[in-house]
Amino acid sequence: MTSVISGMTLDLDDVTLSYTGTPVVRRLSLEVRPGEILVLTGASGCGKSTVLRALAGLLVPDSGEVRADGNPVTGTDRDRAVVFQDNALLPWRTVRSNIELALSLRGEPRAGRREAADRWIEEVGLAGFGDYLPKSLSGGMRQRVQLARGLAGAPRAVMMDEPFGALDSQTRGAMQRLLIDTWRTHPTTVVFVTHDVDEAVLLGDRAAVLGRGGELRELLDVPHPRVADAADRPDTRAVRSALLAALER
Repeated sequence: MTSVISGMTLDLDDVTLSYTGTPVVRRLSLEVRPGEILVLTGASGCGKSTVLRALAGLLVPDSGEVRADGNPVTGTDRDRAVVFQDNALLPWRTVRSNIELALSLRGEPRAGRREAADRWIEEVGLAGFGDYLPKSLSGGMRQRVQLARGLAGAPRAVMMDEPFGALDSQTRGAMQRLLIDTWRTHPTTVVFVTHDVDEAVLLGDRAAVLGRGGELRELLDVPHPRVADAADRPDTRAVRSALLAALER
C-alpha cells in the first residue's frame, strides 16, 4: 500500500472568504496541526465548507493567506485531497477504476495500480465489489469508495465536508469507525466538517466552532478522542457542553 509521508500543517492567516460574492468568513486565523483530526462545526451558513474549499485550493481568499507547510496555497494539489458528502465518484468508472484514478494522479506505475486498488477495496470492506459501478452501491458503500479514493493517492491532508451527513445512524457509526481505523493505519492531517457535536467529540483531536460571521468562537482540545468510553468521561462531557454553548451563542 502506498504510504503517507507525514501530515502537513495548514494555516489560515487573517483570511476573508466570499461565497457567490458575499463575504461569509471574515479575518479568520486558524492553524491545523500536522497529523491531527481538526473538526470544524458551526451553524449552517457560517462558512465551514467555504473554509474547506480554501484549504483545498478551490477558493482564492479575498484577503489574508492560506498556507500548506508554510507555502501559500495557490490552487489544488495532490497532497491535499477532498472527500465530499455528495457522491463525487465518476459514474462510468467501476469501484476499482475510481480508486485507480487517484493512484494514477499520484504517479503510481500502471502495472501496480490494480493490485494497489484491490488492497484499498479490501481495506474499506468492499472485497468482491471492485467491478461494480457506483449506481449499484448503497450510500454507505459509495462513501467507502470515496474514502479509499481520497486516501489512495497518499495525500498529506484530507478535507472532508460532512462526508457521513446523509447516512443513516448505523451506517454513519460504521463509517466513523472505518475512518478512525484507516487514519490510524495511514496517518494524515484531516479537517472534518460536521454539524454533529457527538461526531465532533468522537473524531476530533480538536474542535473549532465558527460563528455566523465566520469568526472563530471556540477552539477546544478534545480529551481521550476515539476511545470507546470517552463520551462517558467528565472531561469529555465538559467539552461537549462547551461546544453546545458556543453553538448557541
